[in-house]
Amino acid sequence: MLVSMGHEFLAGESVLAFDLETTGISTNTDRIVQIALVGSNSAGETVHYETLVNPRRPIPPGASGVHGIFDSDVKGQQDFQHHADQIHELIENSVVVGHNIRKFDMPLLENEFRRIGRLPPKPKAMMDTLEIVRRVKLGRPHNLGSLCRRHGISLDNAHTAAADAAASLLLFWRLTNDHALMFRNTLEEIERWLIHGKLTTDDSNLGRGLNDLEMLDSLGKIRIDDGHYVVAFGRHRGRHLTEVARLDPSYINWLLSPSGIEDEAAREKLREFLS
Repeated sequence: MLVSMGHEFLAGESVLAFDLETTGISTNTDRIVQIALVGSNSAGETVHYETLVNPRRPIPPGASGVHGIFDSDVKGQQDFQHHADQIHELIENSVVVGHNIRKFDMPLLENEFRRIGRLPPKPKAMMDTLEIVRRVKLGRPHNLGSLCRRHGISLDNAHTAAADAAASLLLFWRLTNDHALMFRNTLEEIERWLIHGKLTTDDSNLGRGLNDLEMLDSLGKIRIDDGHYVVAFGRHRGRHLTEVARLDPSYINWLLSPSGIEDEAAREKLREFLS
């Protein structure tokens, strides 16, 4: 995906916004009637997956009144089992973004997989926009529609899965830009903060903090530790460059571009080091 300044923690990741429309609000007993996953994969290619799902039960009028999906709309559609493989492939090891997904959408989806005897997919991380607005202490209301209006995001066709997913992704970008200081950590650290309210202050496992090490580039994205280069930002923060090159070659390609390290002289030194 295309990563802008402040979104380095997502470099090289599949980032997909996720939303469900369902027969009700119980994560244990209700069923999916529509699912959408929109965003981009790790190669930066656009992903837009949206489908109706036959829940094999009547859709209550109250639920239809919210999302506008009726029994006649899902009649003849495939049930969840038909879609399970593609959904699993998209979500597995992706960064999943959405509004209230940790407590509603993901648990409900996981139960759909368990009903058909399948293990649910495991996202690499969940970036829940409801959790974010609570952590940065934005004023209420915190529903998706109100937050989108407050941030100038159009939400046409609200309560369709694709529209809500796309809106939550735009809201996520806006929040990470507006509160950039909170997103200069690794994915793991950011998700820990969202869940537990704590951001680690331990810069690395190298003995000294990263801020104590000599800077290679003007912004200090790469630090020098006893002859080794250390990544000092993003999802590989605290790792030696040689380790990152072994584990994640695509990240190195991005790092050695102007989008990664702006300083050309520093990029040249890194190229020489890795050659």
